[in-house]
Amino acid sequence: MPRSVNAVASRRRRKKILNLAKGYWGSRSKVYTVAKNTVEKGLQYAYRDRKAKKREFRGLWIQRINAGARQYGMSYSVFMGKLTASGNLLNRKVLADLAMNHPEAFKAIVESVK
Repeated sequence: MPRSVNAVASRRRRKKILNLAKGYWGSRSKVYTVAKNTVEKGLQYAYRDRKAKKREFRGLWIQRINAGARQYGMSYSVFMGKLTASGNLLNRKVLADLAMNHPEAFKAIVESVK
């Protein structure tokens, strides 16, 4: 008796990979074996970069806070040191937004910690 093959499951598995590979160039979106490798690598990049994104944004916020604080004669490290010493619980994301979009509010914060 010949062995039975679960064609439904294997087709579904291949179709899932090819759907994930939509938009890739050439055989990367058409040929299953090539698409499988590309999708696998793409998912690795996605996992890695979800972590890296957090680091990059923190760096961006620090640059913006530093630029905002230097307008009022204070470096980033001095500003953050005085801010935490004063018991202010604003995080870097909020401070960066204030420095960019609401300079008068950011100035008030800088003046309060001076």
